Parts: sequence; C-alpha cells; structure tokens
Amino acid sequence: MEKSISVNQLTKRFGKFTAVDAISFEVDKGEIFGFLGANGAGKTTAIRMLTGLSKPTAGKAMVAGFDIQRQREKVKRKIGYMSQKFSLYEDLTVRENIVLYGGIYGLPNKVIREKSGLMLENLELKEVSKTLVKSLPLGWKQKLAFSVAIMHDPAIVFLDEPTGGVDPITRRQFWEMIYEAADTGVTVFVTTHYMDEAEYCDRVSIMVDGRIAAMDTPYQLKKDFQAKSMNDVFLQLVRPEKSTAL
Repeated sequence: MEKSISVNQLTKRFGKFTAVDAISFEVDKGEIFGFLGANGAGKTTAIRMLTGLSKPTAGKAMVAGFDIQRQREKVKRKIGYMSQKFSLYEDLTVRENIVLYGGIYGLPNKVIREKSGLMLENLELKEVSKTLVKSLPLGWKQKLAFSVAIMHDPAIVFLDEPTGGVDPITRRQFWEMIYEAADTGVTVFVTTHYMDEAEYCDRVSIMVDGRIAAMDTPYQLKKDFQAKSMNDVFLQLVRPEKSTAL
C-alpha cells in the first residue's frame, strides 16, 4: 500500500533534553493514524517536524513523497494543519476566514467562492457567516478550523489535539468529519491525549517520554496487553509497575 508518511529514527533535542527520541513508523494513504500520549510526551514536537515547522536534530522523514528537511515548502503545499491552539483569526468573520485561507492556499477566487458556500452550508454556518469567529462556541470554531485546513484538498491533514476542551457530543461530530475526509482518500494524522479517541483510529502509536512505546490497531493492542480499553493499555505503558501490582 502507498505510504503517505515514512519516518526513520526521527529525533529532536533541545540542548540536553531529548523531546523526540529516534521514532520510526509509516502511515498508509487514507489511514486515520492516532498519535497518542500524555501531555509532554513529544507529540506536538513530532508533528511540528513532520509539517516542516521545526527542523529535526537527526533522522529522516518523507511526507506526501517529499523530504521534510530538503523539500519543506513542497511538503507544506501537500498538507493541511490544524494546530493545538485555535488557528483562525478571531477578529475576522466566519466568511472572511474562509476566504483568507483560500487565498493563502492559492485557490482561484471562483473556487474559493464555491468552497465557501459549500462549507457554510455543510457546517450550518450560513446564518452566522458575518459573525466574528471569536463569538462562536468552541465546538463550532474547531469544526470550522478543520474544514479550512482541508479546503485545498491536501493529501494529508495533521490535527494537533483538535478536540481539547470540546464537549463529548461535539467531539463525536468532529470525528464524523474526520471519517468523511478519510473516505475521500485524505490521510489523517491526529494527536490526542484522550485514550477513548484511539478507538476511532485505524492504527495508533503511543508515545511515552519521547519514544513510541507501542503501535498497532486498537483491537490488537488491547489483545496484546489483555486490556479492556485503550486507557488500560496506556496505563500499563506509562506505569508498568503499578499496573502489574493492580
């Protein structure tokens, strides 16, 4: 199967501190790949390297067929990215944000108009299209940010903690949007510290202290660790002695 992401011994150090420690993995085209771990495990640092925002200390990675060190600008043109913090302009309206990002992605005006109309309709935001984004509920903001991140039809979309602080119902709706994107062939690379969201992924890796401690399908990981849930798998990895004692 065609690989969207290939990572080999990717490492990032900040002085004497190693944030990402020689991780290696591959992601298939159209796969929903969960990059799990507690806060501070190295997820965001890894995603910043894969999106060309941070230069690796060592190792190699290919994203959408391009080298993240030698072809960073080509990588950026092939990906969508939704950051951990809300990434749209809060002092612009909903429609203005869509038009602005369409221009940043280099889309023709006609395409921007067409996609704006479809996006507002699909998100049920037509009636608030002239409302400042800062006035929207967090769940609506996150769904809008995701839609904008894929409006240029990227090969891969990177989502860094996209459901943080969002209520359970909106989280489920957000994941339905992820499924729809994956069904069109978009590869979804999502970081989260919500272990229940691992169940929604095709495959997951779990980072502990900058390293990938385990990687497989949620079903297989639960089977291998004899666990009832992905949270139980996670606890065994981060607190093995305590989990064994229990």
